[in-house]
Amino acid sequence: MLEKEFMHAVGFFEGLPINEERSFIDEKKIVPNLESRDVLVKVKAVSVNPIDTKLRKDSIKRNALRVLGFDAVGEVVDTGKEVEKFKIGDRVFYAGTTTRAGSNQEYQAVDERIVALAPKKLSDEGAAALPLTSLTAYELLFEKFGLIPEEGANKGKKILVINGAGGVGSVLNQLAHWAGLEIYATASPENFEWLEKLGVDHPIDYHDDLKDELGVQKVDYIAVLFYITHYLGQIKHMINPFGHVGTIVGIHDALDISDWKNLSVSFDWEYMFAKTDYNYQIETQGQALKVIARLADEGQLTTTLSKVYSDGINAVNLKKATKDVETGHMLGKVVISGPFNASK
Repeated sequence: MLEKEFMHAVGFFEGLPINEERSFIDEKKIVPNLESRDVLVKVKAVSVNPIDTKLRKDSIKRNALRVLGFDAVGEVVDTGKEVEKFKIGDRVFYAGTTTRAGSNQEYQAVDERIVALAPKKLSDEGAAALPLTSLTAYELLFEKFGLIPEEGANKGKKILVINGAGGVGSVLNQLAHWAGLEIYATASPENFEWLEKLGVDHPIDYHDDLKDELGVQKVDYIAVLFYITHYLGQIKHMINPFGHVGTIVGIHDALDISDWKNLSVSFDWEYMFAKTDYNYQIETQGQALKVIARLADEGQLTTTLSKVYSDGINAVNLKKATKDVETGHMLGKVVISGPFNASK
């Protein structure tokens, strides 16, 4: 049992622009109690994702501190009564859930079923860059698209990845390459080298007409990792019969996909927090992260870490990392690591 009552946390009381002084603040919180399947993790590194910025901006003023954070690496320091997979001292990584306080706190209670042992060959920072984006990519490819999650098992299949150099795309390309697909992916030309490093066979300038640049008539899968309404007119006739089109970004406009009806094309939404939001097969996320860790240790999957603030997890560094993400031009992931070391 952890003999500590209070801990450091970084959060906010209302959703303010990131330049506002109180957009993030350092506070003290009570260390969370554990449910029966929970592990208590001493957090060592966290990553900032677009969902952090969205949830902060949409937050109304409240009396209780809101703590976000959806990627973490840390050490198990306590376990619930029914925990089976982990023991005190284990180094773990996970993406967490939107239904509980996040990883921007010194100690976090997490259901063991959505946790896995962290990759042994990656640093805390390198591992913290992976959970949310790798789960999103894994679920889209192997659950929604129905591809086989084995090395080389999908040879002969073609996939188009729109926004291939972003956080999710940078992992999805690697998983697709490992699984044997031929990959076409869009990005800015200055990121083509990055795409090729991740296993992309055919980089495409996102400014160009996709059909002209694709070089083939149609593909079997299209992963749209951006607003699909910007691309629907181009991709409508680029998917093979019985193919799959999936996206991860919410939209506000009507989406006319009636052209795909007689092709038996499947349209898939992917939102990795849906499982924990609705308590649906949550154990599959721990299982997927176990595969991700194995691939990282085997050298099949490279971390997408690109920037680190390593002098402590606090409001100052969380603001800096959040600004990086809010520019919308991050290549890979930004991570904050070290102790929770607020000056107050």
